[in-house]
Amino acid sequence: MDISEFWTVIDAARSATTTDKPFAEAVTDHLATRAKEDILGYQERFDEARGAVYRWDVWAAAYLIGGGCSDDSFMDFRAGVIALGRDWYEKTAADPDSLAEHPAVLVAAGAHRDEALFYEDVNYAAARAFGRVTGDEEDFYEAWTAYAASRDRPEHDSADMGEDFDFDDDAEMHARLPRLAALCLGGVVPGSSDGPQEST
Repeated sequence: MDISEFWTVIDAARSATTTDKPFAEAVTDHLATRAKEDILGYQERFDEARGAVYRWDVWAAAYLIGGGCSDDSFMDFRAGVIALGRDWYEKTAADPDSLAEHPAVLVAAGAHRDEALFYEDVNYAAARAFGRVTGDEEDFYEAWTAYAASRDRPEHDSADMGEDFDFDDDAEMHARLPRLAALCLGGVVPGSSDGPQEST
């Protein structure tokens, strides 16, 4: 499965998503109609997309939106960004601060909820679909181990994450992600000797 087909699968699942059928279920349903090799190919592209945004600036965005973000939560956040579709994924990859414009982030910030874009179940769609095809979800992990061993797949933790910085430094977050910081933290006076302050 090439990257264009991967995003076609994501778009098809987004189109099938309803209030009764969340995205993770829709993408699982779609993948379950495909051949096992296609499901493994989807997982490969999914891992690549998730790994490409394994960066400190994207993690900082997740930290602001979630009011904190562990390593596991950051995996869920990156899955959530993929679930937004190719356009939002590419916007996020180019400029994580652009997520300040996403309706789900705006709603969550206004309601003081932290679940926007953190979407754990999306990580397991391929395994669940594979299990439907074979009758046992554990078959996926055996097949995936063999498939991954046959490919030259770099681990995400060997990627260049960019420059690390202090997510708990409000002034730093305002400097690096000004729109998200304003949305999630409120105003700040950069360079104030007294530390972050609410703007008037």
